[in-house]
Amino acid sequence: MQKSMSIEDNRDIIRMRRKKKVRSVITGYLFVLPSFLGFAVFMLIPIIYGFYLSLTNYNGLEKCDFVGLRNYITMFSDDYFRVSLKNNIVYMVVTVPLTIIFALFLAVVINQGIKGAGVFKAMIFFPQVCSYVAVGIVWGIIFSENGLINSFLRSLGAQNVPIWLQSSKWALWAIMLVAIWKQTGYFMIMLLAGLQGIPRHLYEAAEMDGAGVFAKFFKITLPMLSSTMFMVMVLAIIGSFQVYDLIAIMTGGGPGTATNVLVFRIYQEGFKNSHFGYASAIAYFLFLVVMILTIIQFKLQNKWVTE
Repeated sequence: MQKSMSIEDNRDIIRMRRKKKVRSVITGYLFVLPSFLGFAVFMLIPIIYGFYLSLTNYNGLEKCDFVGLRNYITMFSDDYFRVSLKNNIVYMVVTVPLTIIFALFLAVVINQGIKGAGVFKAMIFFPQVCSYVAVGIVWGIIFSENGLINSFLRSLGAQNVPIWLQSSKWALWAIMLVAIWKQTGYFMIMLLAGLQGIPRHLYEAAEMDGAGVFAKFFKITLPMLSSTMFMVMVLAIIGSFQVYDLIAIMTGGGPGTATNVLVFRIYQEGFKNSHFGYASAIAYFLFLVVMILTIIQFKLQNKWVTE
């Protein structure tokens, strides 16, 4: 009798534990559900629907015929798309390394504990706080025909000063200069945090061995900072393919197609020409490019990142 009651008690305990486990699992899913619904409504469904649109000729109104891969094939015969892709690659190749170099230089200088470093750091970071619209308007005035830069060049005796934002030769370079100026402070803070995490005793040991400034930088600072540099590089490359605000405010993609990049091309095709299907195809091509570049960086990570 006691044995049978003991078996029944064990079964009851097992059932109670199962119910408790199921209840805790359901409670956990209920806590996650609001976030998942937000992700599904505002991210997952639009992503899936956007890919579907890229396979159609949707014009924003009634026309939405399935055309398969025609939009993707059309891209590579579209001169405007090829120019936008070329401009984007130039933008990435110039702005990413220069931004990282300037940010690293400033981070190293500030990390030396110079007098007034806090004020200097705030000044460098300040452009990051400003909106792209405000930055674009102010720099558009600075780069105007009678703006600050041309006035300075004329004071030095220059006769034929460029009209920066109206010149197909100089417009993209002007935008890249502004982008570097704006982004440097953000990456400087990240690199500065990495520098401050390097143990001081490594430098002290190197000094005792007679290592100079450059030896310490290349043998200690860069290897120990490689993980932070990797993160900065990934973010900088992704950001270089998302540039839109400065171009929209300063040049509107012009003159001609001199400053047209992929995101601005998506805006033109979708919201100006009402070619939403084609715009979606360019957007997914851009996503593919960024994903491939990010995967390559992660694959190469083990070759130069020091844990």
